[in-house]
Amino acid sequence: MSPAPFTVIPAIDLLGGRVVRLVRGDYAAATVYHADPVPLATEFAARGVRRLHVVDLDGARDGHPTQAALVARISAVPGLQVEVGGGLRSLDAIAAALDAAQWAIVGTAALRTPELVRTAAARWPGRILVGVDARDGHVAVNGWLETSETTAETLCLALRDAGVAGVIFTDIARDGTGDGPNVEATARLAEATGLPIIASGGIGSLAHVHALRAAASRGVVGVVVGKALLSGALSLDAALAVSVAP
Repeated sequence: MSPAPFTVIPAIDLLGGRVVRLVRGDYAAATVYHADPVPLATEFAARGVRRLHVVDLDGARDGHPTQAALVARISAVPGLQVEVGGGLRSLDAIAAALDAAQWAIVGTAALRTPELVRTAAARWPGRILVGVDARDGHVAVNGWLETSETTAETLCLALRDAGVAGVIFTDIARDGTGDGPNVEATARLAEATGLPIIASGGIGSLAHVHALRAAASRGVVGVVVGKALLSGALSLDAALAVSVAP
């Protein structure tokens, strides 16, 4: 039997045009790693990265994309396929994002206007991802500034038949800490919903990546890695070596 597919996806989070990482979604606790994300994306591509996760943090907070031109420059780096999120709350915003990127990540709108997700997934098959960010199991929206009463599992089940390409699941309590991902919660979400789940948040070592890779048979198809790569805590080459092509 062939091993289940699993992809390691480096992340670039944009705040004011710079590459930053937050801790548990706190905008006041941003660490700046690079002034210009394009050279970083170019370096990633040169070292073998084929899929890149990009988040417009300003857009997520403000409710509409604010760094589209910069995202387009990143998406233009040869060899990269980009998934982008942050403030994509209308069909026009999603369409504009997909003019540059391969995938659009819909977060807040998936909770507030689920029909938008269904319409977008039908219009752009295989190119719509849902970002489900949870604080104590409940979905957080608007750049994680608000926490809803809806659980991550409830939201995913509601969108199970929408035709989305997958779900990027973030446990906010782990995000930016390096303390390790919530492997069991991520795997349970995949099993309960039948959706391909990409884990995000808390990666601090190669062992954490391997722990998620071990859950591939349960429906965990990848992991987004940000701060650990930017800080040097995790080797890019070692992380990419864990990927298993479909």
